[in-house]
Amino acid sequence: QAQLVESGGGLVQAGGSLRLSCAANLDTFSRQSIGWFRQTLGKEREFVATMFRGGRAYYADSVKGRFTLSKDNAKKTIYLQMDNLNPEDTAVYYCAAGARLILSTITRHDAYDYWGQGTQVTVSS
Repeated sequence: QAQLVESGGGLVQAGGSLRLSCAANLDTFSRQSIGWFRQTLGKEREFVATMFRGGRAYYADSVKGRFTLSKDNAKKTIYLQMDNLNPEDTAVYYCAAGARLILSTITRHDAYDYWGQGTQVTVSS
């Protein structure tokens, strides 16, 4: 059964950094596009960033210039480096994978086939 496991969340002060990891138990990892979403209580899950299987990354405007994606195909892991965090970044962060992603669909939940359980990120002011 395909599985995505996020880690690296925690509590950090505003201006600080965290690096989230998403380990994928997917035989087809190298052919997957991997994305990150986040969600706060009472709000819809929000697109954060996606990296296509070729390595090109796209970011939500709210995180552009502060968050950076990278991946290690050998470890089947994708990383979300989050710098200059602010309290508005507080959320549960989810990683997701999809093999048929196209640019026009990267913000859509239904474009992704697999989801992790999420990791909490809390940024204090």
